[in-house]
Amino acid sequence: MAEVINLRRARKAHTRKAAEATATLNRAAFGRTKAEREAAAVEAARLERGLDGAKRGE
Repeated sequence: MAEVINLRRARKAHTRKAAEATATLNRAAFGRTKAEREAAAVEAARLERGLDGAKRGE
């Protein structure tokens, strides 16, 4: 015999799972401190300068 499933609980569980996935993505995108963001910007600028310095003039 099949197990009885409460559709309300299943729907809420699905919603919670989707919300957790969204929260995980938001934590990765927005969960950095100001110092981490500034360090990443400095590193990106350093890499860009290195790339510009390596270009050949034509």
